[in-house]
Amino acid sequence: MLIDSKISFDKILAPQLERLNEQYNKLSIHKRVEKLYHDFELEDVMLTSSFAATSAMLLKVFSDVNKNQKIYFIDTGYHFKETIIYKDYLTKLYDLNVVDVTADEWKHEFTTDDRTWTKDPDLCCSINKVEPLDKIKQKYKVWISGLMRWQSDHRDTLDYFEERKGMVKFYPLLDVTSDEREAFIKDHHLPFHPLVSKGYFSIGCEHCTVPGKGREGRWNNSPKTECGLHL
Repeated sequence: MLIDSKISFDKILAPQLERLNEQYNKLSIHKRVEKLYHDFELEDVMLTSSFAATSAMLLKVFSDVNKNQKIYFIDTGYHFKETIIYKDYLTKLYDLNVVDVTADEWKHEFTTDDRTWTKDPDLCCSINKVEPLDKIKQKYKVWISGLMRWQSDHRDTLDYFEERKGMVKFYPLLDVTSDEREAFIKDHHLPFHPLVSKGYFSIGCEHCTVPGKGREGRWNNSPKTECGLHL
């Protein structure tokens, strides 16, 4: 059993992560998030959101539990206009503390001029997603993300808490099924992303996203399934 004081990151070991996974597995989603702030300091916690198809559920839960939580949105410059509209709407609806994160201007301009997404999508994601967030990550110890096991083979292998590159990753929605997510959104009258009704079930940058179930529409006709943020 964890002690009442906040967890020391100098002592995060595999047995502690195993214990966290056992304890959080028994909790509802809201209780998981509440317990997070009992076990960890707010200033050590980083939350990111893509404001895509699956985002409303996680954002609603954090709005309910802790409105002081900062939420980072990686603005790649290539989002659908519907995603930006949806982001602005959810931010106002739930009074979210959203901070935009962007690539260095010259690097982003390079990918635009070069159309890097057509030649090397991994490089484009690295420049416009991974590198900008890497600069932010240095300030935090715990990274929260709304990944769910049903979304991809890689995500199906995750635990609620994992150590990744010196950070503790936390996935409070990990065991939520697609049907449960949609039921939660409907039961709580949450707005769907505008593109969901057009057949988009996973929504990223406009250049690299087409309609499709699950993550089938991401990086279409490519073996790529992850942008690199969560690997």
